[in-house]
Order: sequence, then C-alpha cells, then structure tokens
Amino acid sequence: MATMSKPQRTKPTSRSQRLVLLCIVIFASLLLLSSVISTGKLGLPYQQTLIDYFVRSSRGKREHTLSEKYLYWGNRIDCPGKNCETCAGLGHQESSLRCALEEAMFLNRTFVMPSGMCINPIHNKKGILDRSDNKTTEEGWVGSSCAMDSLYDIDLISEKVPVILDDSKTWHLVLSTSMKLEERGIAHVYGVSRHRLTESHYSNLLIINRTASPLAWFVECKDRGNRSAVMLPYSFLPNMAAANLRDAAEKIKAQLGDYDAIHVRRGDKLKTRKDRFGVERIQFPHLDRDTRPEFILHRIEKLIPPGRTLYIGSNERTPGFFSPLAVRYKLAYSSNFSEVLDPIIKNNYQLFMVERLVMMGARTYFKTFREYETDLTLTDDPKKNKNWEIPVYTMDERKEAAS
Repeated sequence: MATMSKPQRTKPTSRSQRLVLLCIVIFASLLLLSSVISTGKLGLPYQQTLIDYFVRSSRGKREHTLSEKYLYWGNRIDCPGKNCETCAGLGHQESSLRCALEEAMFLNRTFVMPSGMCINPIHNKKGILDRSDNKTTEEGWVGSSCAMDSLYDIDLISEKVPVILDDSKTWHLVLSTSMKLEERGIAHVYGVSRHRLTESHYSNLLIINRTASPLAWFVECKDRGNRSAVMLPYSFLPNMAAANLRDAAEKIKAQLGDYDAIHVRRGDKLKTRKDRFGVERIQFPHLDRDTRPEFILHRIEKLIPPGRTLYIGSNERTPGFFSPLAVRYKLAYSSNFSEVLDPIIKNNYQLFMVERLVMMGARTYFKTFREYETDLTLTDDPKKNKNWEIPVYTMDERKEAAS
C-alpha cells in the first residue's frame, strides 16, 4: 500500500508579491472594462492609452472614467452666427450655455465646454466700475474674450453636469481616439432631434458634434423658452462663479452687513426708433420712467425702510444718476470695494458675476424685469416684448396719451 506523501507547505507570499498580484488583477479588470466600453470593441492601443491617462496620470478634482461619452458644441459660446465683436451680452451667452448643458444632461454625456467666452466691446467699458471720480469714461478692458474658467468653477458645474474644457488634455485624447474609431467615433448631428440621439445608432458614439451650424445651440434647443422643459434653473450658472469671484462677493457682503439691493438695467434697453409718422417708439414703454431715481423710490419704499444700505448694480453710466436715492438710503456700488475687486477683475463679465452674487445675498432684492412670479421688480414691462410702443414718462398715462 502506497504511503501518502506529506503535502508540501507553500511559502507565504511576501507583501511585495501580494501587491504585484493585486496590481495585475486591477490591470486585467481595467482591460476587461475597456473592452466592453459602449463605444464598441476597441483595439488595444486605445485601451492602453486611456489606461495610461486615466489611471496612471495625475487627475484633477473631477475624475474621468473609461466609459464616458461626449457632447461637443463649438469652440466658443454661441453668438447667433456672429463674431465676438458683435456678440450679445453675458446673459444671452449664458442662455446658450445652459441650453447645451441641459442637452448633455438629457443625453447623459460629458459636455465639452468652450474654453473661452466672447465679450462685445460695448459690454466691456470700464465706466461701469469706475464711478468714484464722478466722470464717464470710454476706456475699455483689454481683450475681446476671456477664459471660461475665469468666470465659472468647472469642477462645481461638474457636480451637476460633467464638464471638460475644449483646450484640456482629456479632450485632445478623446479627439485622437475618435479618429481611430472612424465611424464609431464621431457624428455631426445638426438637425437631429434630441430624442433620436438617444437611439443606439447615436448613443454608442464616443462624440456627438452639434456644431454643423453657427446657430446650432439655438436651432436645437427650440424649447428653451418653455419653463416646464427647463432642466437647469436660470440661477444655476450665476451660482457657479469661479472661486475667486465667489470669495470677492463674500467679502463685499461681509462689509455691507445687512443690506438690500436693486438691479437697474437701462443702457442696453432704452433703444428707440421712429415709426412711419416720425413718432418715437420703444419695446419697453415704462422702463425709462420706472428706472429713474424718483420712480425707484416710489416703487421700493414700502418694502425697504429708510436708512437701509442699498447696493446698486446697473449698466447706467451717467455720473451721479442714482444720487437722489441718497435722501432715503445709504448707497453702495461696486466702485466702493476697489480693494476687493481691483486685484481680480479683468473684464465686466467677471464684475457682473460678482455683482449678481452680492445682489442675491440681499435681504430685499428688486430686479428690473420679472423672471419668476415671486420676483420684486422695478417695472411691470415684460422682459421680452415684440411690440414697439410710445414711451411713458409720467405716472398719469391717460393724461400723457391725450396730450
């Protein structure tokens, strides 16, 4: 009868050997994951490139994964087919940006955000900030554009909608990958409905590009005026200001203490034209009247008691325009906080971002136009009005119309 040999005792593996085995398992798992990535069966060079980048390289605050897909929508914020020199203001461009972010949310894709935003020279005059010398100035800030991350906190936005910039290493890697994938890599989808883009033919693509038309953002987002279809509130992007801008706003709010605020939008809205009879008409018939100091006092006095600090954000450049409000309130402007703003403000868009945060922090806040039913406003004129009407300058409209 054969005798059973004693089982040989295996030597315990060292810590370094166990670490090597663990690394091999992790590496193999990553290869397996990348092989079933929903963009298709990809070749080993692509898998290896992604692993090198996403696993071994240093990452930013937001971590990317191998399975992400991307929505690309141009190399700058949409300016309805126009150049930067004639682009509309920050609010207009933000509506385009919000539209694209909502599209990325709907398609469950990472949004490739333009790394720069256009600034029309009209919106970039230093006179808005420099009020302390009581003089108007036509001097403008340098540059017709600014870096997107100088306005917005990309990591903060990414907590809601994953975002990368179009000048980032990640985007360059994704672009090179899409070229290797050929028809599985990218599709130009101008005119395709967002619902069709959820179909498998499109959903498996690495990149969806909606930049076939300079008007793409507006053409594709036809429901942007439908409040029930809005996925992101209008306050989303104003609250996503870059960290240094948020910090500046907090410092200003701390110095203001307990305060109220008004936003007076005049300069870009008081545009008149003559009808065929030579009569001046305007799209906002009461705006010029309602945003003058004497009418502002009448509008806000019931809700803002005398002696309160009133912070004023406005694009009105006339020196001393709001001084009559000082008979009832302690007036404060951005120009009163130059020690906070001068080191960081390089254009008016950055200033607008700070001013909005300050105004939103007020106890009582009057906007110029109503956006929500609960808003306090300086005028009852609608924010959007296609009709051109005769301007009204007195409280008695019937008497003025008769004259």
